[in-house]
Amino acid sequence: MQQKQSDSLGRATFHHIAPQSGVVPTDREIRWLKHIERHGPQSSQYLHELTSNTHRCKDTALRAMQKLRAGGFLRLPPQQRQTAKADFAPYIYDMTAQAKAFLEDRGMAEPTVRPTGHWWHGYTISCVTSSIDIAAARHGVRYIPAHKILAIKDAALGIPTQNGTVIPDQLFALQYKNGFRAFALEVDRGTEPKMSKFARKSLSRSIAQYKDIINRDLHKSHYGLKANMLVLWVFATRSSEERFLELLPSLYGKYAASVLTKSLCIRDNGGRRLGVAPELLESPWHRAQIESVRICGA
Repeated sequence: MQQKQSDSLGRATFHHIAPQSGVVPTDREIRWLKHIERHGPQSSQYLHELTSNTHRCKDTALRAMQKLRAGGFLRLPPQQRQTAKADFAPYIYDMTAQAKAFLEDRGMAEPTVRPTGHWWHGYTISCVTSSIDIAAARHGVRYIPAHKILAIKDAALGIPTQNGTVIPDQLFALQYKNGFRAFALEVDRGTEPKMSKFARKSLSRSIAQYKDIINRDLHKSHYGLKANMLVLWVFATRSSEERFLELLPSLYGKYAASVLTKSLCIRDNGGRRLGVAPELLESPWHRAQIESVRICGA
């Protein structure tokens, strides 16, 4: 069956939008493209929130995103159509090759580190880092993306340890008024096995690897960082987070304070999408057997 290209009034649908020539991104729209370049695919909610301090009207923002799509700068990844009631969910946008060329031609392109692997896992990671980035800017905290950190020593993202190479889901730092702090991010969508020693990325193996990193300051020698690093673990459910916190002290010992956890209502192709979550920066993260801590200040 042929997919529907437009509705009865000829308006754009997910599968089709009438091309528009002569589109040139505005300063606000360039911010959207740069944000996607930095974090990965973003929903219209996130893009509007990014610039809502200067452009409040949501409908105007949505029309501008449609214009960028019609002009060939934004595309709609097809994976988002796998969700239940996808027609009622905000669109998720990604950059096109034309958008990348636009940034390159103007000297704005950067060698960013975007999430890889399973699309929904990567999208969840991009939601987490985007939320922290947006909230940080409003608290006067500078978000430093992974490629800026890797450029210090021209390092790879993966850190060699005694138990194999650790490749964080994402890496970033925050610059406060009185210092820096680095963060390795891990997102558990509830699909990783909890205790298997042989699983590709079981939580127990990851804990052992990060313990080695923190114990020997491998993040400093590998990345060239002077700042301390915390490991952030985001879980899809509170029950998964609680099981992890119970497991952590026996495997991590005194280094458990270097691991912070938080649970969000994360659902992939089985349900709703993650909305903008400023609480990732503003509300406390949990620690095993220790008081909670916020990351919005050093």
